[in-house]
Amino acid sequence: MSRIGIELAFEVLVRARSLEAQGKHIIHLEIGEPDFPTPAHVVDAAKQALDEGWTHYGPTQGLPELREAIAADVSRTRGIRVGPEHVCVVPGGKPIIFFPMLALLEAGDEAIYPNPGFPIYESMIRFCGAKPVPMPLEESRGFSFDVDRFAALLTPSTKMVVINSPQNPTGGVIPRADLAAVAELLRGRDVMVLSDEINREICYGEPPASITEFPGMLEKTVILDGFSKTFAMTGWRMGYGVMPTWMVELVNKLMVNSVSCTASFSQRAGMAAITGPRDDLRAMVAEFRRRRDAFVAALNTIPGFRCALPGGAFYAFPNVTGTGIGSKELADLILYEGGVAALDGACFGEYGDGYMRFSYANSYENLMEAVERIRRLSVRWTGR
Repeated sequence: MSRIGIELAFEVLVRARSLEAQGKHIIHLEIGEPDFPTPAHVVDAAKQALDEGWTHYGPTQGLPELREAIAADVSRTRGIRVGPEHVCVVPGGKPIIFFPMLALLEAGDEAIYPNPGFPIYESMIRFCGAKPVPMPLEESRGFSFDVDRFAALLTPSTKMVVINSPQNPTGGVIPRADLAAVAELLRGRDVMVLSDEINREICYGEPPASITEFPGMLEKTVILDGFSKTFAMTGWRMGYGVMPTWMVELVNKLMVNSVSCTASFSQRAGMAAITGPRDDLRAMVAEFRRRRDAFVAALNTIPGFRCALPGGAFYAFPNVTGTGIGSKELADLILYEGGVAALDGACFGEYGDGYMRFSYANSYENLMEAVERIRRLSVRWTGR
């Protein structure tokens, strides 16, 4: 247990709630979840499922009709061919990090993961007894890989590579050419790829590439995706993995020994989400784009802040080294004196130090107010 980490976003949330209990107004930009309601037709499907009695155990791997729908959607969006036998439905996206790592990694193995990156990657690699090998994401490259640097990290002990695009916390999208180069490096190796594509649908340009699209990679990749971000269903706990059938057997074993199955009525709601209209998704992404454009532009007017325009997800990741204040100290200052809850970039790994993560999954008005609050504090580092 000493090897396991946590998500510091929830710690910051607790501190922010404590300040609110004291009467302070806090603008919450720390938690990464859509601030939109679950689409009405999805909620209605869940209500109908409850009325119809979908309240009992279901198949460990997931309802066949949902797995069929997921396989069709993944095949269409990635340009690959997978079937329901390749799909595991799980309660949330995190089991598709935890279970494959638990199944594949052991002491002496190495796993390369993006840094700054979702903290659960490193936490689970350590928990499994393997060695986490951080792959720095570079601001100058749109927070993508330096392929030469990645190649230098590969060793005979490398057993897993984690890829995340669009990325948390930076919003970066890995260019297709970079993914092709990574695929070329991995194709002949005894290594599995965990491709975290949970933010795939929240993208502001060309749809992100999946490493499964490149020759030889489908059979050695686990795709992580789910309903939380795409359909604003974070509390429904609905995720899935797409993987080789031998890997499905291992994940099913771990499911049986942990949670048995994913809630049946949630899966029925998932059916409505993945097969139904995407009007709510399109409206949500359009609003995120509007907020992104305005918020990033405003952040860049704060002395000492430099923020690249993210290509996906709903996070801004400004470089704050120009303030002359450490990013953790700055995050505390902004919270306690400015009433804006955000995260120190070092929460996401050593290469996030000097940055901050803001979730723009909040109203346009609150985002603009947050910038003004931070601007008023800038006298602390500018002296004027």
